[in-house]
Amino acid sequence: MTTDPELLRERAASALLAARDRTRLLTTCVEHPDLVAQHSPLMSPLVWDLAHIGNQEEQWLLRTVGGREALRPDIDSVYDAFEHPRAARPSLPLLPPDEAHGYVAEVRGRVLDVLERTPLHGGPLLDAGFAFGMIAQHEQQHDETMLITHQLRRGPAVLTASEPPPAPEDLLPSEVLVPGGPFTMGTSAEPWALDNERPAHHRLVPAFLIDTTPVSNGAYQRFIEDGGYQEPRWWAAEGWAQVQQHKLRAPLFWKRDGGQWLRRRFGVTEPVPPDEPVLHVSWYEADAYARWAGRRLPTEAEWEKAARFDPATGRSMRYPWGDEDPTPEHANLGQRHLRPAGIGSYPRGASPLGVRQLIGDVWEWTASDFLPYPGFAAFPYREYSEVFFGDGHKVLRGGSFGVDPVACRGTFRNWDLPVRRQIFSGFRTARDAGPEGDA
Repeated sequence: MTTDPELLRERAASALLAARDRTRLLTTCVEHPDLVAQHSPLMSPLVWDLAHIGNQEEQWLLRTVGGREALRPDIDSVYDAFEHPRAARPSLPLLPPDEAHGYVAEVRGRVLDVLERTPLHGGPLLDAGFAFGMIAQHEQQHDETMLITHQLRRGPAVLTASEPPPAPEDLLPSEVLVPGGPFTMGTSAEPWALDNERPAHHRLVPAFLIDTTPVSNGAYQRFIEDGGYQEPRWWAAEGWAQVQQHKLRAPLFWKRDGGQWLRRRFGVTEPVPPDEPVLHVSWYEADAYARWAGRRLPTEAEWEKAARFDPATGRSMRYPWGDEDPTPEHANLGQRHLRPAGIGSYPRGASPLGVRQLIGDVWEWTASDFLPYPGFAAFPYREYSEVFFGDGHKVLRGGSFGVDPVACRGTFRNWDLPVRRQIFSGFRTARDAGPEGDA
């Protein structure tokens, strides 16, 4: 990233404005009842996310960075994500939609003034415009959350987007060998990286093989048809309990209709496309499939090495394709399409070893618990990462079609409970290499 102050200011403003354009789209395409309704107890009302975005921006950029007087200190507790669980948020005294839109617009106008007047150096919050990048990422993360709410919402389609480009017809190997040895995991150099991505450190990873592409719907259907949801031996005990309790038989939003599987996608019911990455599966489902296939989920370190390591130079890159920011030729990001692209898409986004679709399309479950890196320091607040560390959350990597590039890097870490299915989650599998470092 550039160190030129004006270019940094332009980058920060562009990231903030892009996030707001998306927020506006997601909160103006539905009528008032859908904005204030809770479409699932797993999610907030859309209007809560909207005002929460503005409140976080006010607290960090207006008050903390800009030293400005608080606009709405009376609503801080209402939009504190740690004070109120999602299921309880509809009962809070939320700003009505018109007032919420007005609030976030007023905050943004003042923030752009702060950005023009603030030196982008002089401390961790200011260096390279970190605080502005943090808030742009926060808004885009809530935009993905709101997109998930749109998927859970019942009713006719309100969102539209172009179809992903067709996948190339080249014949790909089913898996790729990643050589054993050390590599640099995490980052100490990415200016807008969040605390859980830091610091860079060396990891020794034995040789392993990883799927060239994410697991497809067609492959997952074979697991279903082979009785995968009826056979406890494939499942972790907690996962099998979920299958039994909720009578799970397929990914979320799938249903059987005669001889075919259908899915509901943003208000449209359609046949499940066999050559698209499987979506809306929990960690338990991903783990069960991997066991059924005689494989396993990759560890987080294995995933990152497959995504970033260049064996020709021994260097860890920002992205699988190199250090340049993502373009539409590299990956399916930013809600540009409302679905994953076909298996094998985006050859220009492949890693040096030939692994495809590591960035975008679907979040990929890994085998790893969400834990701090050696030397981790919470910044700028403990609640972003530290309170979630432990064996309760599993790590997802790579981003989905609903993730904006500003919140997606080769080092970016997502995490969730292993039961979660509403998120845009898929997976790929791995296996140990043989004693000679191959199959």
